[in-house]
Amino acid sequence: MRSSVLSLPSARDEYSATPPLDRAIASALPTRLRPADLLRLTDEGAEDVLSGRYDHLLPADGVWPLDERWATRLSHDDEVDVWLISWTPGKFTDLHDHAGSLGALTVLSGALSEYRWNGTELRRRTLAAGDQASFPIGWVHDVVRAPAAAESVGPLDPTLSVHAYSPPLSAMSYYEVTGHGTLRRTKTVLTDQPEGDL
Repeated sequence: MRSSVLSLPSARDEYSATPPLDRAIASALPTRLRPADLLRLTDEGAEDVLSGRYDHLLPADGVWPLDERWATRLSHDDEVDVWLISWTPGKFTDLHDHAGSLGALTVLSGALSEYRWNGTELRRRTLAAGDQASFPIGWVHDVVRAPAAAESVGPLDPTLSVHAYSPPLSAMSYYEVTGHGTLRRTKTVLTDQPEGDL
């Protein structure tokens, strides 16, 4: 009589530390895109604006608004919005977050000052032409055309940036710094506009 040996998979084979490649892994984020993806999209958008691909979306006769920020949507789908924003001197966005959206930007011309809440205070950084930044969920900041940009490029030259949000913006919350050095939300608004009301 011949004995047959039954081969059973070992626990090591069945419960490998490496998940099978064909199995989808759910993301903890509300989008499959990562900050690096958004930075790539804003960089590509900036190149496309500079190459003239979006000239048909720019202000008529090349006259940029001087009193208010201006924006146009460069592309949009269910996953991401990409915007071109023109910044005017002295127009702050107010402290805000992007609700459940990740964000990123690339500065095309001029410079932006960003005031970011770091948990205890507002920290300022300047982003010049060619600089990039990404914003995780919960990032509270205020953005304005940098004073140095107005001096170096002149009031008629635009400070431009390309922004990407994923998922596309649907809401923003606004904040104030209290006298106790904490952050307090003042309102939440439904919006699909970039960087606050335009």
